[in-house]
Amino acid sequence: MTLQLQADPVTIGEAIESLLRDGVPVRFTAYDGSAAGPADAEIGLHLKNERGLSYIMTAPGDLGMARAYVMGDLEVRGVHPGNPYDAMVLLMSHLRFRRPTIGEALRLVRGLGVSNLVPPPIPPQEHAPRWRRAVEGLRHSRSRDADVIAHHYDVSNRFYELVLGPSMTYTCALFETPDATLEEAQRAKYDLVARKLDLQPGQRLLDVGCGWGGMVRHAAREYGVRALGVTLSAEQAQWAQEAIEREDLADLAEVRHLDYREVSESGFDAVSSIGLTEHIGVRNYPAYFSFLRDRLRPGGRLLNHCITRPHNRPTETGAFIDRYVFPDGELTGSGTIITAAQDAGLEVQHTENLRRHYAHTLAGWSRNLVENWDACVAEVGEGTARVWGIYMAGSRLAFERDEIELHHVLATRNDATGDPSYPMRHTF
Repeated sequence: MTLQLQADPVTIGEAIESLLRDGVPVRFTAYDGSAAGPADAEIGLHLKNERGLSYIMTAPGDLGMARAYVMGDLEVRGVHPGNPYDAMVLLMSHLRFRRPTIGEALRLVRGLGVSNLVPPPIPPQEHAPRWRRAVEGLRHSRSRDADVIAHHYDVSNRFYELVLGPSMTYTCALFETPDATLEEAQRAKYDLVARKLDLQPGQRLLDVGCGWGGMVRHAAREYGVRALGVTLSAEQAQWAQEAIEREDLADLAEVRHLDYREVSESGFDAVSSIGLTEHIGVRNYPAYFSFLRDRLRPGGRLLNHCITRPHNRPTETGAFIDRYVFPDGELTGSGTIITAAQDAGLEVQHTENLRRHYAHTLAGWSRNLVENWDACVAEVGEGTARVWGIYMAGSRLAFERDEIELHHVLATRNDATGDPSYPMRHTF
């Protein structure tokens, strides 16, 4: 008995409608003249060409759509490409795909054209898949970590200036009032970290994963602290060191292009880790917290600031984030972080969730991208700018929906008698 396949042509609009449980929540149009969804919808998707269809057919899900969007083959209408937040809210709230039967899948493939199953070249912004990275080096080895950090952070310092603003701070801000500006909120974040660490003039601070040196410079300028920052990004280190010189802080502050595991100094009064833990891998938490504990003097404090999950299962990021934004990124819950810190011999004194503050932070970065769109495109190209637009809008939505969180964990290295040099009540 042979299987007879339906070979009648299928329009792209018909294919989309057949795969969605609740209908199309936006107006979808395609290059073949077909359409789906409400004609009066404010948000629209337009598939411009056959290459875009091939991207979607050869990588179903967010990866294929991202490839088509980054390459300009899929247009999102009704929103600015620098901030497609409204479109993502609608799509993520109402887009419900159903799994087709084998027969249905074969009919759609035949109807749309088997030739579209030949994958087009991947966009230049896309990082290698996890399996290929595994061939090139062990996950979270020093060489592989350096490579993936460079992929994200060595895009262009000028691009980051346009998106992040004058603070050059690429981590969650702290909005003490609803009308606080992004710059005010970033200063407030650094100051909260400094107060939690109880920084005092003349003390020594180590800031691991220091980025463009925002915490290092704040601690030196506002608290008279001798601060050392380390980052795996060469461009960040160069920018930070130049900023230190401009601000006449060279007698107190230094930023090195260095893996945090290569810091040889110890006896620091405080260690801050702001946005590094996401990159090191959950399996490496024991070594990470042990290393940071050993950098502290007895009575010293550690403040760990990182993105977390609302649960404690280690979870890899989705395909789009892994290929385009944070290769090898891995998140878990604050409970796992607290456990690892305690097992390393640290006493956890305080924890705080700043989840909603990160949603506001991302909204601010998205506004900057929109306002500086032409300059950003001129600096890094439209494909990379589009990556940032959907990445920041999607991340904002994930923080709003409690799919990801942001936790501070404050801990102390106690002395041999158990004294943490910590007051009976918090002072920050």
